[in-house]
Amino acid sequence: GRGFSSPIIAGGRLYLTGDFGEELRILAFDLQGKQLWRVTNGASWLNQYQGSRASVTYSAGRIYHENAHGRVACFDAASGKEQWAVELLKRFRGENITWGLAECLLVDERAVYASAGGRDALLVALDKKTGDLLWRSEPMFDTEGDASLENAGYAPPILVRFAGRRLLIGCSLRHLFCADADTGKIQWTRRRPTSYSVLALTPVLVGDAVFVAAPFGLPGRLYRLVAPPQRDGPVGVEESWSTDLDTCQGGVVHVDGRLFGAFYPRPKGWAALDAATGRTLYEAPELVKGAATYADNRLYALSVDGWMQLLHPAATQFEVKGRFQLAHARDRDAWAHPVILDGRLYLRYHDTLYCYDIRRARTP
Repeated sequence: GRGFSSPIIAGGRLYLTGDFGEELRILAFDLQGKQLWRVTNGASWLNQYQGSRASVTYSAGRIYHENAHGRVACFDAASGKEQWAVELLKRFRGENITWGLAECLLVDERAVYASAGGRDALLVALDKKTGDLLWRSEPMFDTEGDASLENAGYAPPILVRFAGRRLLIGCSLRHLFCADADTGKIQWTRRRPTSYSVLALTPVLVGDAVFVAAPFGLPGRLYRLVAPPQRDGPVGVEESWSTDLDTCQGGVVHVDGRLFGAFYPRPKGWAALDAATGRTLYEAPELVKGAATYADNRLYALSVDGWMQLLHPAATQFEVKGRFQLAHARDRDAWAHPVILDGRLYLRYHDTLYCYDIRRARTP
């Protein structure tokens, strides 16, 4: 199936989404690549940049998925049988966004968290077993301009613990926000408009702070959380540093006090930042932007042009340890993130999934 989502591996199985004609399908495979089942989760995305968006999420024998039109559904991981479904946009009076909802659902031991971006709620928490509503946050409207409704962004929030609280930190169409994960109460917002209203980078946790970036807008910025003066008061935030790193999709990796990510519109390639100060440590303009996963002191980076590269992030430069061409991505649409588990590297380019053995060769 056509798509940009990455596979996930859980319980000895691999789960992947793809668009087949007018249907979005979830597929289950064993780890030898044999298909075990497939099930439909609503309609595919037939507008610009066709293909499935979000990956599934696994929790306690079930998988959860949101399609590009806001259908949130739960399935039995063993059989694929649907357990429940909620039409998120319809139920909470939301509107779809230009390139379709792409949120990989956040799930904990109790709830499924989803960005409704509607007139009845910005965020909702659904009971993971039944789909019943646990709480909904208040809706959000733009703090400037015409005060229009804040729809969902393109990336999921993250769940963090801070000052004895559980917090959801994510992005709507034009704002970074923080909400209490147990009540849905909004703690703070920061306006981050862009030319195309695209906030697609999942916030990156950096100690007691989060890093966010986007192209065609404000500089990339680190926001530090501030504990409330009173126990029940709202958590605060303050700006720490900014950078010209303007990553869109592909993510930013935080490892050992450094942030690694790719620039977006300008031909500046990849960069390494000091996570404490935001100072650029080095850049690699010869490397094409993309998505990276960190493992065994290396960055496994899939560039949007279809080239896969093994990078060692040394003190002063990216050292290329190996590379090969996965696909001829003429439209620069190799957007799926690399996935690594048990010495295997999984790479997806639209309707093909590849699995590579990346274990260290044993000496005789």
